[in-house]
Amino acid sequence: MSLTSTPREPEFSVDRLFLERWSPRAFAAEPIAHATLMTLFEAARWAPSCFNEQPWYFLYASEEPGLTKMQSILVEKNRLWAKRAPVLALVCSHRAFKHNGQPNRLAAFDAGAAWMSLAIQATMLGLAVHAMGGIDAAAAYKTLDLNPEKIEVHAAIAIGRRGDPQLLPEAVAAQEGPSARKPLAEMIRVID
Repeated sequence: MSLTSTPREPEFSVDRLFLERWSPRAFAAEPIAHATLMTLFEAARWAPSCFNEQPWYFLYASEEPGLTKMQSILVEKNRLWAKRAPVLALVCSHRAFKHNGQPNRLAAFDAGAAWMSLAIQATMLGLAVHAMGGIDAAAAYKTLDLNPEKIEVHAAIAIGRRGDPQLLPEAVAAQEGPSARKPLAEMIRVID
């Protein structure tokens, strides 16, 4: 994959891969091979975690009726465009440590690291991914038979290849493209 398509420019030198990763809404309906999809989850598997707990938990659908179930937990604004994605996933985490049953306050942090590993692997393979906080968590617990006392639902993820933005609703198409970033100085502070 050629990593030169984005107009993003970093303030300091980073691999172009980080600039190429963005969250499109236009997806091609073309299926993703099972082995390719497993490669994304394999990348997530190797993310770091507190006590090596690996608390993340992914549910996914790439065929019916699973896709319809996954679409049903998205808010309407996300369902408008995500319905074309050939794979929908949900990233969750186990709320407690396995070794002692105590609450794992870093589970969401660790699940975020796993999501980013998946996103970077997808970008390396020329795939597109878009994480969505716009979900109905209560519907996710019920529809997907998840225990809210044991599992925390974080976000849904659309996975596929970039599609034609002209197939998006006009308001959604206007948002299609890599987003800007705040200046680095606004997100770091040196401690003296």
